[in-house]
Order: sequence, then structure tokens, then C-alpha cells
Amino acid sequence: MDASLSGSRVVVITGGSSGIGRCTAALFARHGWRVGLIARGLEGLAATRRDVERAGALAATAQADVTDTEALVEAAHAIVASLGPIDVWINCAGNGVYGRFGDVPEVEFQRVTDVTYHGTVNGTRVALAHMRSRGQGRIINVCSAIAFHGLPLMSSYAGAKAAVRGFSQAVQGELKLERSQIRITTVFPPAANTPYFSHAVSHMGWPARPARPVYQPEVVAQGILQAVAGRRREMTISGTVVAFSLATRIAPGLVAWGMGKMGIARQATTDPDARRLLEPTLFAPSQHVFEVHGPFGRGARQWSVHLWFERWLTLLRRVFTVTPRPPVVALPPTRDPPEPGPELVGLAAPRVES
Repeated sequence: MDASLSGSRVVVITGGSSGIGRCTAALFARHGWRVGLIARGLEGLAATRRDVERAGALAATAQADVTDTEALVEAAHAIVASLGPIDVWINCAGNGVYGRFGDVPEVEFQRVTDVTYHGTVNGTRVALAHMRSRGQGRIINVCSAIAFHGLPLMSSYAGAKAAVRGFSQAVQGELKLERSQIRITTVFPPAANTPYFSHAVSHMGWPARPARPVYQPEVVAQGILQAVAGRRREMTISGTVVAFSLATRIAPGLVAWGMGKMGIARQATTDPDARRLLEPTLFAPSQHVFEVHGPFGRGARQWSVHLWFERWLTLLRRVFTVTPRPPVVALPPTRDPPEPGPELVGLAAPRVES
């Protein structure tokens, strides 16, 4: 085990009640981290909490919608009160709608943008507020390979994930100007076999399915763990995403042609298990507990050679690179400092279990 990933450190995960978030929580717990979980659904939070505790780690849960900044601030304060200062914050919450742009109601498009993009923005803002006082921390923004090129029938999700990438790059630059020791890493996972597709709204006539090739969520969780250990601003998870990213730069016309072939037949499923598990959660949390995996495990890839190489490259960099700690430089204000906002003072913590 990498010593830098173990010990009594604290990780907070939004969207921690299902899929990649739940899988990542269990993995960090097995490495000895204390795990804070934020999500809308109490049942899913309780299930992830049990996963963490079975791994022998401490857990704290707080119910909040990432689009509600005040609730998110309160959730973070409650987790800190229970587990201690935040070392790593992972923005993993997201949702989706499938269908032609003209068939997707405006309110659904807006909701995907609010959760997937603004939820990441809100989480980053809250995490920075906690980390600046200590002058250190790591924020992981879970993006998607779709940020490199939009996928037909996923216009809301593709736009939100592209925005997540641009936003992360901008804040990374600001932190560099400040010579801050706070780091932001954007990770780009492949399509994963999670309940995301059971929760997505579909206007295709059939439930949605992940575009092949499909990976198990454990691969994505391992990539997130390795992103915390590394120092990269952006990290692709799996050779599939590496190849896709390179192709969008080398042969964008060819990629656009291929994406144009990704119609309903390749993104919808008639699988009876997928239909049985369908429970859209765009506007309300699920009242049931979903497993880490979705119904698309047949043929899903369970490991990644790319991540294996990434792990060893990270270890080699740590051995042969000595980076002096630069002084923190505060940028001059561009306007009069505002009065302290309610998100930083005077908030009562919500009920949290630990």
C-alpha cells in the first residue's frame, strides 16, 4: 500500500450513494481513510456507510443536494465536525437524460446541467473554503470521456462535462498563480457498468445503456485513488479513453463521423433486467438501494493496463522528484472584499451519523 494513501486522512465524496461514488468510498475505506458521504438518498447513503464500516473505516453521512449550496456547506461542516479536516474532496454527483435535443424538455436539460456541472462548481467552492485555511488539499472532479467529443442523444450531459473540464482548468490556473498547495485533478473515466443508466431519463423509447467498451466501476475507483497519489492536472482512466482523447486531436473529422453513427440502436437496450431496474432519479432520490454495478456486466472489463503503468510512473516520479514547497502568494483583490457570506459563518450543522 502506498503510504501516502493510508492513515487517518479524510475524503469526502458527493454522489456517494451509488455507482462510482459508492465503489470509490469502499476502496478508500480499505486503504484506511475516514470517509464522508454526501448524497440525496438516505437509503443509498446508509448502504455505502455499511460498505465503509465493513472495511474497518470510520464513516459520516450527510444528506444534501449538490445544487443547494447552503445544504452542501452544512453537510461539509457536519462531516468535518465528525471526522476532522478534509484532505480530499471528490465531486462525483451527476445525472443524465437521453434523447434528441429537441425531445428533451428544457426543465430536464437544466436539471442535468445544474447537478452535473453546477454541482461540481458548488462542491469545489465548498472544498476550497475548507482547504484554504490549512493551505493544502486535493479536489478530484470526475468528468467523462464525453468531454473530448460530444455523444449524440446526450447533449445535456456532454455539455455539462465539457464545462466541468473548462472550469477545472480555469481554477487550476488561479491556484497556480497563488502558488497554492491545493491541487485540482480532473479525471476522465470510460463508460462504466453502474446504476447511472437505470437512473437516467430516456426519451429513446427504451432504457439507456453504456456505449461499448464498458468497464466495471472498480476500474474507475482505482483511477480516482491513483489520481489522488499523483500530481497531474488531468488523468485519463483506461487505454480506451487515452485512444479516444488522442483521436479527437489527431483525426477530429473521423471521430465526428464515428460519433454520428452512435444512434439509438447503440445507446438503448431491450434487456429485461435493465427495464426492471429502471427508476429515473432526475428530480427525486431513489427510495431503494442500488448495487455498485448495473445490469451491463457481461463482457465489462475488470482491469486496465493503462492504470497499471500509471501507478508505476507515479511511484517513479515520487522517488526521483523533489519539489520544494513554494510560499503561498495572495493575489491582490480586484474589488473591495465582501462581507462574510452565510456559507462560511453561522450555519448550524445538520444531523450526521458517525
